[in-house]
Amino acid sequence: MSLQNTMLALSDPTRRRILSILKQGEKSAGEISDLFEISQPAISRHLSVLKNADLVKSRREGKQMVYSLSTSVLEEALAFISELKGDPL
Repeated sequence: MSLQNTMLALSDPTRRRILSILKQGEKSAGEISDLFEISQPAISRHLSVLKNADLVKSRREGKQMVYSLSTSVLEEALAFISELKGDPL
């Protein structure tokens, strides 16, 4: 995925909060939705953006989709930002 997609996905506070939630461990879409005061379709859209940016992975467990954090793209973005700042890698 492109850095542009990553930055776009990270630009939204709801998506950043979802990533923070998934940092604690995998969760179903319903469990994530229960932590917000917005509709489940809105959460699904946020999860779709995060998945398209390769920031989360999903797998089917019965009738539910279970999401987990994918750190490889985040590591690439951090390396790019560190390089811009002049920080050693």
